[in-house]
Amino acid sequence: MGLINAFTSSPQKQQLQEPPPASAGFPLVRGRKKRALLVGISYAGTKYELRGSVNDVKCMSYMLRERFGFPASCILTQEDRDPGLVPTRANLLRALRWLVEGTSSGDSLVFYFSGHGVQKLYMHGHKVEGCEEELWPVDFDDDSRGGVILDDEINATIVQPLRRGVKLHAIVDTGHSGTILELPYLCRLSRTGGNWQWENLQSRLSAGKTAMSTSGGLAISISSCGGDSQTSQDLFLGSAYTSAMTYSLIKAVESEPGTTYGRLLTAMRATIRDSGREFGGMGPIGTFFRRVITFSRAQQEPQLSASHTFDIYKKPFLL
Repeated sequence: MGLINAFTSSPQKQQLQEPPPASAGFPLVRGRKKRALLVGISYAGTKYELRGSVNDVKCMSYMLRERFGFPASCILTQEDRDPGLVPTRANLLRALRWLVEGTSSGDSLVFYFSGHGVQKLYMHGHKVEGCEEELWPVDFDDDSRGGVILDDEINATIVQPLRRGVKLHAIVDTGHSGTILELPYLCRLSRTGGNWQWENLQSRLSAGKTAMSTSGGLAISISSCGGDSQTSQDLFLGSAYTSAMTYSLIKAVESEPGTTYGRLLTAMRATIRDSGREFGGMGPIGTFFRRVITFSRAQQEPQLSASHTFDIYKKPFLL
């Protein structure tokens, strides 16, 4: 059975505090082979407001039900009515711990984030020595840039604890989140697909940092990287917004069930490059999208990183 825990945002700021035990206030999922944490932050009422993040969560939930067998009865969608589920820094860290708590071989986990993300470059003269990435919870401090969630925190919380036989997919839809999980390997894929190779990312990390892998499990990240933007790129069609990367991911899955990682990334990039065209050939999910989103031009480049290398044109994309 599958369980989805979906967050949407509240404009209210809350006092930062150390997260309580991960299981407190969260569903009991021991024995279930699938669980997912979906986070969509709109930053409503602030200058950083996003219009598509909440719809992104709805679309991802729909895809998981329709294409990956998550029963509707096991989908839990929480908005900002429950203070324990508002995506503050404390609550997000607690939810990330919940995601990996008590897992065993054969479990499949999904972490999805749509919101703001920032990449910081560390320079020595004119040379880039490394970079650090962060996600912005709803209560991050605009003045001090405090209260963010750093890439090494995410790695320590959901990557390093992964046991052998456990699989994690992190789908991070922000303007810059290419190495947000600090996984050791980045897949370099040619613009038209076909040619690819894995790059060891250690040289791109900040001085003194190490790309920490799992405890035997498999971690895979699909994230966005593009320009100087800090945000996920919104698309609009009719009555609501969604983001470019999330749309392109769902379109690729719907257009080719059982697709491989290589074909998935190639299709996603083609969709984003061709944004503005009428979308079709998406079956039932296409009907759903036509009800909730619109499509306009946005530039993001989906990236694939992983804890272990594999043949991206042979390994199927399965959540």
